[in-house]
Amino acid sequence: MTTDVNAAGTWQFGGTLPVNRMGFGAMQLAGPGVFGPPADPATATAVLRRAVELGVNHIDTSDFYGPHVVNQLIREALHPYPEGLALVTKVGARRDDTGGWLPAHSPDELRAAVHDNLEHLDVPALDLVNYRVHDEVDAPDDASIAEGFAVLADLREQGLIRHLGVSNASARQLDEALSIAPVAQVQNAFNIALRDDAPMVATCAELGIAYVPFFPLGSAFAQLPLEPLSGVAGRHGVSERQVALAWLLDFSPCVLLIPGTSSIAHLEENVGAAAIRLTDEDRTELDAQ
Repeated sequence: MTTDVNAAGTWQFGGTLPVNRMGFGAMQLAGPGVFGPPADPATATAVLRRAVELGVNHIDTSDFYGPHVVNQLIREALHPYPEGLALVTKVGARRDDTGGWLPAHSPDELRAAVHDNLEHLDVPALDLVNYRVHDEVDAPDDASIAEGFAVLADLREQGLIRHLGVSNASARQLDEALSIAPVAQVQNAFNIALRDDAPMVATCAELGIAYVPFFPLGSAFAQLPLEPLSGVAGRHGVSERQVALAWLLDFSPCVLLIPGTSSIAHLEENVGAAAIRLTDEDRTELDAQ
């Protein structure tokens, strides 16, 4: 199986920033629970450098991974950054002293988060910033994101951000964001076992917005059932994980992937999924899962 990251084609954020559809999510490079430093910083650095060697030009990160740890690893491993590398980050959350995840949506918190990302990545402008909607009981799908997204839109006008996105957002919140500024990316939960967001994928395809599923292979809290994928995997001579990624790439041309790992072997396996071409038989079998 080839590890050609270009095999799945490309996408342009906002019509101007081209990236390969197979990218890399850097979250797992931090310590356990995405908190603190990795046990083996040298391996984390090697994973980032190998990703770029393989042609990955879309790295997803955030300054609240660690916090600060992952962005600092990216800077240490890759700066000065290769031409064409898109660094995508997100704001809207922070960590407490025990690693807990807390919302951070006030204008001051959002501005500070953008400047922290700029400093720790050592870039003059951020390629794309996602506004992450915090999944709280008191923040339902119809909660307004206008104030916070407008802050990011203003920073975009200042030249500190090139493109904007939303994460963990509902269709109504996407509409609200679009009424304020162009949206280049939606980053929501979606995978072969969790398809509730399929209408959002269709909306993004229609509007020319990239859809980037987080946890494309499930998470520590919701593991993907891999056994149903074994038949397709066996026919192609690949792993079940690769089939799950290939299904996402096949679902819509607007889908971009950012599978994360702290292992070079898993990184190469993930990138290999870009070359898988599903058949009609495969699609019928997988869509029945």
